[in-house]
Amino acid sequence: MQLIDTHSHIYAEEFDEDRGEALARARERGVEYLLLPAIDSESHQRLIDLAVAEPEMCRPMMGLHPTSVNENPRWREELAMVERYLAEPPEGLKFCGVGEIGLDYYWSRDYVAEQREAFIAQCRMAARLDMPVAIHTRAAWEDMCEILEAETARAAERGERLRGVLHAYSESAELYHRMKGCGDWLFGIGGVVTYKKSVVAAAVAEMAIEDIVLETDCPYLTPVPHRGKRNESAYVSHVCDKVAELKGMSPEQVAEITSHNARRMFSI
Repeated sequence: MQLIDTHSHIYAEEFDEDRGEALARARERGVEYLLLPAIDSESHQRLIDLAVAEPEMCRPMMGLHPTSVNENPRWREELAMVERYLAEPPEGLKFCGVGEIGLDYYWSRDYVAEQREAFIAQCRMAARLDMPVAIHTRAAWEDMCEILEAETARAAERGERLRGVLHAYSESAELYHRMKGCGDWLFGIGGVVTYKKSVVAAAVAEMAIEDIVLETDCPYLTPVPHRGKRNESAYVSHVCDKVAELKGMSPEQVAEITSHNARRMFSI
């Protein structure tokens, strides 16, 4: 069984003591690739160093996280840095996507205009470069839907395409259907699907398996049975098992199809 963790922050400080062992545990669970979304310049070098050290397993992205816009007077400089990296990647590297980008109003609504500007700019970068995006959304779904509907249409009018993954999807089946109506979007299902009373568990039952990719978002959003502990990419197998249960499929079938979905989207 071969799995792809489409959203892993295994380059984060939380793994400094045992990153090698965590990668080995992922391999033992059948995880073939880890896709590494960027956050901001404070961690870019960590991400790049890991991608250089583990080129067969770790595939990097580049982007500016929405919460890194908040209270950051240099966010436009950060955005320009993302654009430079995408135009001229470090030697030996190829970015597989633009991410992690998006909107997050959970902590504050004081930076809505700035977040929207940064997000739209990165969507347009991705469309121009024909790269997929990895999108983070928290407490901002109405704005997200409106922007993606408009930007997907804009890209099509220009002969470009905007596409990607809605990371950490934990919303309803109704929203899933709305998002499917505006283009080529996959839905990143992670540890939340294993939680009791999870809204997304009911949504997954309605989703086409061809619309799903698996992820961990490690070290965050740890699935059952490890909830409360640090998450790691090996645990994407628990997500696979839960999706299989909800879809009435075998874990092997879910692994095969979701990995195919990830390969298609990120050109792996």
